[in-house]
Amino acid sequence: MNLSGGHWVWSAALRFIFMAPPLLLIVAVRGNLKELFLDMYKRPLVWVGWSTIGFGFFYSLVCFSSAYGPAWLVASAWQITIVAGSLLAPFFYTTVRTQAGILKVRSFIPVRGLLISLFILAGVALIQFQQARMASAREVLLGIIPLTLAAFFYPLGNRKMMAECGQRLDTYQRVLGMTLASMPFWLLMSAYGLIKAGVPSISQTVQSFMVAICSGVIGTILFFKATDMTGGNLHRLAAVEATQSGEIVFSLIGEVLVLQGVCPTLWSFAGMLLIMLGMAFHGYAVYGRQNSDISG
Repeated sequence: MNLSGGHWVWSAALRFIFMAPPLLLIVAVRGNLKELFLDMYKRPLVWVGWSTIGFGFFYSLVCFSSAYGPAWLVASAWQITIVAGSLLAPFFYTTVRTQAGILKVRSFIPVRGLLISLFILAGVALIQFQQARMASAREVLLGIIPLTLAAFFYPLGNRKMMAECGQRLDTYQRVLGMTLASMPFWLLMSAYGLIKAGVPSISQTVQSFMVAICSGVIGTILFFKATDMTGGNLHRLAAVEATQSGEIVFSLIGEVLVLQGVCPTLWSFAGMLLIMLGMAFHGYAVYGRQNSDISG
């Protein structure tokens, strides 16, 4: 969409506007719309606030960054979210059973998961090294810094809504609720898009619809379902969030083979290897922890 001249505002807004109808249909067929709407009616500020952060701020900044760098670079820089998820742990509480009753205890940063995530970030640094040498200060400022903020907004909004929804709402309801609750933000962005760039082209509209279905509906539901299955366990959450690093490989293949982009250097390939090894370490750490819990 960037190569064809589509404005980043429409790339962001149209994705979530197109996500709403199919998600509404899915939740309606499952017979769960009433519970969702009642919950949103009772707590509108919670829904709008965290959804705007987790969906609105996150994706608008990602699309803004994508206008200033190749897809594989944006995908690699996005992996900061793996560390961001671990660093956000103190903002959440876990339930602990004691003799005095059930207490809420502030979560600690999972050190093992954070160290493995830093291993992944080392791979990200290698990927960016060659590109950073050629990038201007403007490209770094407008490309990397907004993406760093987005990397914190996404897990923050997702985890906060996980905690708020608890067991009352399922994954489909949560994704639909966050999509609808973020709509005021996207309508404002759409108004800005009309003023700044006019109406989106047919090509950008069609591509945005494809992104909405593949990444927005299918991808988000699968990812949110995986985070729900962790039960709030910070080590498992870190492992699930680390799987996002796989997108670097797919972005690279797509950009080089389909869009005739610049092929990364050997340093970049070494960085991708470190990222994939880090993903494997995360999986092994969670597997080992589960086995120790079972044997204990």
